[in-house]
Amino acid sequence: MHATQPLDLSSRYQLACQLAREAAQRGLRLYRQRDQLAVEHKGGFSQDVVSAADRELEVFIKAELMKLFPEDGFVGEETGAQRLDARCIWVIDPIDGTACFLHGLHNWCVSIGLLVDGVPAIGAVADPNHDELFHGGRGFGAWVNEQPLRVSEAQDLRAGLLGVGTFYAEGKQHFMPFLGKLLDAGGMFLRNGSGALMTAYVAAGRLLGYYETCLKSWDCVAGLALLAESGGRCNNFLRGEGLLKGNPYLVACPGVYEQVAEMIGPSLDAD
Repeated sequence: MHATQPLDLSSRYQLACQLAREAAQRGLRLYRQRDQLAVEHKGGFSQDVVSAADRELEVFIKAELMKLFPEDGFVGEETGAQRLDARCIWVIDPIDGTACFLHGLHNWCVSIGLLVDGVPAIGAVADPNHDELFHGGRGFGAWVNEQPLRVSEAQDLRAGLLGVGTFYAEGKQHFMPFLGKLLDAGGMFLRNGSGALMTAYVAAGRLLGYYETCLKSWDCVAGLALLAESGGRCNNFLRGEGLLKGNPYLVACPGVYEQVAEMIGPSLDAD
């Protein structure tokens, strides 16, 4: 257990916003030259790709974070984990939505989140194609640019769209049964290729919720900090080895959370 001591969350929040913006603009320049980027496939999955842009942006973000807060821990999609015993752990996805990025779709972003004592405390999600920075955290509220975020007040899935996704082998057998139940209930779904953006959209009330059969922490820690400040609900995503290996994931406005969780069933929180 860490000793309780004052933390400079304000400076970390300002830095997260600044770096998300800067990295997103760097990413946008690379996006416009994407045909020249070296690309590799990870893990044998055709859609699990990494580009030189992912690596360049993560190296930039990590260096800036460690320069000002060398005592903090770090988890990045491309460069791995370090100092996981620190009170503050940055959780970074330099480009969430790489497949979209490489194919000329605008559904990608830079996601910078901070865990404090294991709880999402700060988030900055920068979408340069739409000139939007979703940002906020514990004590800071939740915002998109200068507008406050609030989850939807809907009480039924028929009132809007639900974000969905499946990718990794873990849990995908639950996906089609879930979609069948969702459609039977009169709901409709969206998949945009970026877990960070879909979580931010739930916080903003644009989506009623978002379910992924298995998500990675770097795709959602920033968004979870926004969700907590905008009135949303989430499952116990970080349980067990969630930080490093991921877990099933559900975020939603309070009015539909239980409805969606019931459709997913026990796989949502199974160990």
